Amino acid sequence: MKEGLFGPKVENVAFAIVEEIVDNEKIYNVYLLNMRQDIMEGIIVTSDGYGENVTTGEKVRTSTLRHSIEVLLPGEIAKIEPIMEDVFGLANEYWISFWVEDIMFDKKYIFLPETVSTEKMKIIPQLGFRGVILT
Repeated sequence: MKEGLFGPKVENVAFAIVEEIVDNEKIYNVYLLNMRQDIMEGIIVTSDGYGENVTTGEKVRTSTLRHSIEVLLPGEIAKIEPIMEDVFGLANEYWISFWVEDIMFDKKYIFLPETVSTEKMKIIPQLGFRGVILT
């Protein structure tokens, strides 16, 4: 009975935080990658950051942002939002919900504090940029 409570497993969908150089300045963007063989529709992504200020010990929470994408074809990539380097010390959560045919999928992706750093970045072939990817 409990198995029926869980939706289908999300596979071949990833979020990446990548470093880009624009006008000789480093910027960071978050991307959604559809590595599935089918079309994702009615996509909703929420993003949120939370954690603790390491200097003061104060709890910190960013604004919750919501993004909507109508369709993402197989192999297609969508830029979700820019992200500031200042929040890499927080847990950065991306929750996605989408439809494939008549089935709804959803999954939470969390970039844990300090997992996004220059030392941990690798080239992400689908994007051609250095970054950190969660699948």
